[in-house]
Amino acid sequence: MSAALILQTLERAAETCADPAPLVYGRLFALRPDFEALFVMDTDGGVRGSMLETCFNAILGMEDDAPVQRVIISSSRFSHTGYGLAEADLDLMFVAIRDAVRELNAGHWTPQADAAWDARLAEIAAIA
Repeated sequence: MSAALILQTLERAAETCADPAPLVYGRLFALRPDFEALFVMDTDGGVRGSMLETCFNAILGMEDDAPVQRVIISSSRFSHTGYGLAEADLDLMFVAIRDAVRELNAGHWTPQADAAWDARLAEIAAIA
C-alpha cells in the first residue's frame, strides 16, 4: 500500500509541476544553506537535475526492491564525503523531495501518504 501511495503522490506532483528541481533545491538550501555553495559550478542546473533524477530513481526503484538502488544510495553516501558532507547529509535531499512533493500535492496529502513517505525515508536512511 505504501508503494502505491508514494507513486500516487509523485504522479500528482508531476501533473502539478513539470520541473520540481527549483522547489526541491529551494527546500534543500533552506534546510542547509551551506549546500548551495556546493553547486556554484552548476550554472545550467545539469548537476542538480542529474542528482534529482538519481534520487527519484532510487525512490521508485526501492518500490521494486531493486538492489541496485541500495548500492547507488550507499555509494552516493561515500562519494559525497569528498565534498565535505557527512554520510547522513544525503538524507536531507530525500527530505527536501518529500517536502516538495507534499507541497505539490496540496489538499490531496493524507496522513497515510505522510506515513508512507516517513517509512521510505527511514528505509533510505538505514542504507549505509
